[in-house]
Amino acid sequence: MLYRAGSMLLKPVTQILYRPTISGVDNVPREGGVIIASNHLSFIDSFAIPLVAPRKVSFLAKSEYFTGSGPIGLLRRSFFAGVGAIPVDRNSSRAAQDSLDLALEVLRDGRAFGIYPEGTRSRDGRLYRGRTGVGWLALTAGVPVVPVGLRGTDQIQPVGVSWPRLAKVSVAFGPPIHPETYAGMPAGKARRELTDDVMDAIATLSGQERADTYNEVPTLDPS
Repeated sequence: MLYRAGSMLLKPVTQILYRPTISGVDNVPREGGVIIASNHLSFIDSFAIPLVAPRKVSFLAKSEYFTGSGPIGLLRRSFFAGVGAIPVDRNSSRAAQDSLDLALEVLRDGRAFGIYPEGTRSRDGRLYRGRTGVGWLALTAGVPVVPVGLRGTDQIQPVGVSWPRLAKVSVAFGPPIHPETYAGMPAGKARRELTDDVMDAIATLSGQERADTYNEVPTLDPS
């Protein structure tokens, strides 16, 4: 109910303010579990994708966003619930595994789950090497991965800027990558190759320069 209400309120505002260019929405399966794998340029990405996708897409969000008292706390909880966010404790020693477990639950329930294979936002605009969690999820749940290329969201809310700005944004959904393609491979190789293929597709859609390293999470990352 909150997601539907949030979408009805935010989608028209998004269209009026940002007029995003959207392509490839037909590549997103309308039913069944699916992974939406995107590049990550800004905090705003986890709202940009759900607001233009043809179905509900759930992303993980820090559990702190779902706490707090008073009107501000209530507004924040309602907002994140309204965009389909799922709380996860990022300070837990099991944060990585808890995140995968939550994602797997979403996928096995036949829903769409959004993930950033880079792990955290790109601070320099380059596309970093993908971590194999996306490959593990696709192969374990037996669901396709739809790559997404975002452009311009880093201009809406650059790192260190508190309030969103107006900017030209585009969201491109690519053809699904199916786990069946990697059947018969050793598990580790299958995860790596599927992940690399996803990142290649994202690079084509986003037009980003590639970085041949992992994007490490900086200290006190606010995202």
